[in-house]
Amino acid sequence: MIRYIANVLRAARCAARFVLVGCFILIASGGCMAAAGTGVNSQFLDAAARGDAARVGVLLSEGANLEARDRSGCTALLLATRGDHVEVARLLIAAGADVNAKDSISDTPYLYAGSEGLNEILKMTLEAGADLASTNRYGGTALIPAAHHGHPETVKILLGTAININHINRLGWTALIEAVILSDGGPIHTEIVRLLVDAGANVNIADRDGVTPLAHARRRGYAPMVAILEKAGAK
Repeated sequence: MIRYIANVLRAARCAARFVLVGCFILIASGGCMAAAGTGVNSQFLDAAARGDAARVGVLLSEGANLEARDRSGCTALLLATRGDHVEVARLLIAAGADVNAKDSISDTPYLYAGSEGLNEILKMTLEAGADLASTNRYGGTALIPAAHHGHPETVKILLGTAININHINRLGWTALIEAVILSDGGPIHTEIVRLLVDAGANVNIADRDGVTPLAHARRRGYAPMVAILEKAGAK
């Protein structure tokens, strides 16, 4: 009996380690994990994640579900987007893939492409009807993480749409605030601040503590940002 209990406990510890490793891999991959298996949909998702456009096309012709999802709710298009597999994304979008399909952490092909500066795919999602009002798990539109992550070309693309430049996420921050407080004040984020201001961003929307973008820039000693904001009438 003692040996039996010891074996059960050993098996339980091994299972726990397996679950923890699996969770780590899932988190590291950004939430998506291509399905393992031999079915046509599993093969389809795997091919999309690997960027194998030819195989994706074959599997679609064999009846793969265009909106099949992996264990994390990722579609083939989101998997392709995460890998910046432009040709696979192009094929899937041309076939009618949903650019607004959310996974378990509220990422969509459109939102992810905007957040990570994947501009070719971003443009394709916009042409395919991306929902500009859709938000990520932080309640932010694509513009906010694009500004935060330092993607000026992406910011330009999004500012050329009808996206709400003054949207406030669940943290109480606009794209302009994030471009200031989540940056090092260097030339890339300074350019993003200029782009946002030139596009008409409200320079006086404060965070939840009542601190404005200008006040944040001054506190951090970001002189070029301060100059842009002061010229725009920031307080």
